[in-house]
This record gives sequence, structure tokens and C-alpha cells, in this order.
Amino acid sequence: MKTFLCGICLTLLLTSTIWAQDADVVKVDVLAKTSSSWDGATLPDYPKGRPEITILRIKIPPKFTLPLHIHPVINAGVLLKGELTVVTEDKKTLHLKAGDSIVEVVNTWHYGKNEGNEPAEIIVFYAGIKEKPITIKETIKK
Repeated sequence: MKTFLCGICLTLLLTSTIWAQDADVVKVDVLAKTSSSWDGATLPDYPKGRPEITILRIKIPPKFTLPLHIHPVINAGVLLKGELTVVTEDKKTLHLKAGDSIVEVVNTWHYGKNEGNEPAEIIVFYAGIKEKPITIKETIKK
């Protein structure tokens, strides 16, 4: 039994040394860590229900404006390419360039627009609930 415990301790010691060596090679950058959306509003509590994570790659053509919409769930993203401007219904504005992160507004009407001359590409992570929408577009009443 003593030999077995010594073997476990030796294995743990060697493993922790290997992890320590990896720490010198692996680089981690925190892109966003917050309890607020980009406009300063406090993020809502997570809703009850079965969690469903959605990850989207969204490509927005040059000079294109997305429709007015809301997200009823917390979401965040990183702009990979191009430029993107996000505007809320009350005209709060955020300008993003490639490499910038965003913690989106929740339950606030807004739209995005690519004012640049190249496509904008963003990866967005949604912390949703199964069977519930992650985006609701404004419907135009006629």
C-alpha cells in the first residue's frame, strides 16, 4: 500500500511539473470578463430552463445594415475581420475593429452595420435556453 501511495505522489509531482512547463508555452488573453453589456447595463440573471449554447459565425457584407433586433439571452462575441458599428434604439453606439470583443446588450433593440469596404466577420456565443429564440427581429406592421 505504501508503494502504491508513493507511486501516486510521484505521478502527481511529475504531472504538475509538466503542467508548469506548459504554462510557459501557452498564452491566455482575457478578451472580456464583465457583468455588464457594452452600453453599461447590468446583465440579467440567467433564465431558468435547460441551457443551450449556440456559437455563430456571422459574415456581414460591406455597407450592409442588419435589421433592428433584440437578444433575450446573454451573448458575447469577437470580431475576426473588418469593422462593425452597433447602435441601440436610443442611439448609443459602439465601433468595433478586428480583434475587439463585445458583450452584447440584452433585451435592448439595436442593429449592426458594416460601414467598411470589406466583409465583417464575427463569432458570437449565446447562452440560451433550449426551445427559446436567441434573436428576435423587429416585425414591420403594414
